[in-house]
Amino acid sequence: MMKRLTLLKFAIISCIACSIVMAANSQLATRGKKPSGHKEPAWVKKTGARKFPSSKKKFSVNQYGARPDSQTVNTKAIQTAIDACAKAGGGIVVFEPGSYVTGALFIKSNVQLQLDKGVELLGSQHFDDYPEIDTRIAGIEMKWPAALINVIGETNAALTGEGTINARGKFCWDKYWAMRKEYEQKGLRWIVDYDAKRVRTILVQHATDISIKGITVKNAGFWTVQLLYSSYVIVNGVIIRNNEDGKGPSTDGVDVDSSTWVLIEHCDIDCNDDDFCLKAGRDWDGLRVNKPTEYVVIRDCMARKGGGLLTLGSETSGGIRHVYATNLYGKGTGNGLHIKSATTRGGTIEDIHFRNIQMDSVGTAFQFTMNWNPAYSYSKLPGGYTYDSLPAHWKVMLNKVEPAEKGIPHFRDVYISDIKAVGVKKVVNGAGMKESMLQDFHFNNVNVQGNTAGGVDFGEGWKFDNVTIAGSDGKALQVSNSEGMKL
Repeated sequence: MMKRLTLLKFAIISCIACSIVMAANSQLATRGKKPSGHKEPAWVKKTGARKFPSSKKKFSVNQYGARPDSQTVNTKAIQTAIDACAKAGGGIVVFEPGSYVTGALFIKSNVQLQLDKGVELLGSQHFDDYPEIDTRIAGIEMKWPAALINVIGETNAALTGEGTINARGKFCWDKYWAMRKEYEQKGLRWIVDYDAKRVRTILVQHATDISIKGITVKNAGFWTVQLLYSSYVIVNGVIIRNNEDGKGPSTDGVDVDSSTWVLIEHCDIDCNDDDFCLKAGRDWDGLRVNKPTEYVVIRDCMARKGGGLLTLGSETSGGIRHVYATNLYGKGTGNGLHIKSATTRGGTIEDIHFRNIQMDSVGTAFQFTMNWNPAYSYSKLPGGYTYDSLPAHWKVMLNKVEPAEKGIPHFRDVYISDIKAVGVKKVVNGAGMKESMLQDFHFNNVNVQGNTAGGVDFGEGWKFDNVTIAGSDGKALQVSNSEGMKL
C-alpha cells in the first residue's frame, strides 16, 4: 500500500510539472511557434542509483528501545537497529507511528531507513548530539557537525517513506544571527558562516548508489540535502519545507557538491536560499581538491520560495558541467537560472541545458555574475589578529590563489530553450569580465515578460532564436563590451 501511495505522490508532482510545460508550449504554439525539439543528451539515462537494498528483513527501532514520545533522545536505539541491520547483511529499519527525537544517525551499506506515514523524526536541539566529522562545507574542507541523517563512505543504501523529518533548526538560526551581528561589526562577514557550524539535515558523502525517496523534510538548521563527493545518487519525490517556523538562513534545498551521475526528480522545495544548487569547491581549497560536479539531471520539479530555481555556484573551483534541467516550475524564487562565482574561485561552467521551464514572479530570470556578494566572497583579515593563532579553517580561507589568473571563473556553452516567464523583475543580468567573457549562450523559444529587460556586459557569441523579452519600462536589452552577439 505504501508503495502505491508513494508512486501516486510522485505521479501527482510529475503531472503538475508536465502540465506547466504543456501550458508553456501551448502559448508558444498560439503565436505560431514550435518548441525547439531539443534532444536530451545520451548520458541522461545513466544518472541515479544503479541498485537498491534488496533484503526485505525488517528491524524495528522500537525493539531496540526507541520511544515515540517526542521527548526521549533515541539516537542510540535507532543507531543500534541500523547497525544490527547492516551486520545481518542488510534490510529495512522501520518505526512504529509516532515522533522520535534523535541526534546524528549514520545509515550503513545495504540498509533502507524507512519512515512510513505517521512517523516523524525530530532533530535534537543540542549541538552535542551532532559529533564533528571531516567534511566539506560551503566549498572548504573542515571539521563540522555531522548531519541529522548521514550516509558516509557507504554503498547501496536508502532513506525512504512518506514520513517526516523535522530538523527543528531554529537553534541553529538563532546562533547564526547572533554571531553574524557580532562578526560584521569586526569586519568578519566572510568567516561567520564557517564558525557558526549549523547542522545539515541529510548528508551523502563519499557514497555510491544512494536513494532518497518520498520523504518530507522541514526546518533545516542549514543545508537540507547535501550530496558531497558521491556518485550515482537519486533524490526522488522529496518535499522540503523550510519556512514553516521562521526564515532560516542558508536553508538550501538540494546541494550537489563535487558529485557525479546524480538524478533529482519530482521534488517540491520551499526554502530560504537556493532551491537546487550545484557546487564544486571554493577558492584555494576548492582548486586544491579540483573535483567537478558533472552529469546531473534535474527534472519535473517545483521551486517555491528560495534564492534560485537552479543555481550553479558560487563554489565553482572544480568546475560544473554536463547539467540537464528540464520540466521545472519556479514560483516566487529570487532567480530563475543563476550562475554565480567570484574572482578567487576559478573553475569552468559549461554544457548547461535549461529547458522547458515556466517561471512566475521571480526576481531575475537569467542571472550570471562572476563577482557575487563581495562581502562574503572575499576573505580579508582585519587588524588586531595574529595569523599563527587563527583557527585552521580561517587560514584556509585566507590562503591566496596564485597566480591570480587561476581564480578567474569561466562560463560558456549554456543552452536555454522553451522558457515562459511572467511577473519577472529583470529578465537578464549578465556580468562577465574583460578577462573572462560570458561565452556562447544560446536562447531558443524564450518568452519572458518583466519590469525591465536588463543587460549583458562582456558577452561573446550569444545567439537568440525566437526570443521575446518584454520590459514594461519599454527599454531594450542593453549590451556593452560584447562581441559576436546575434540578438
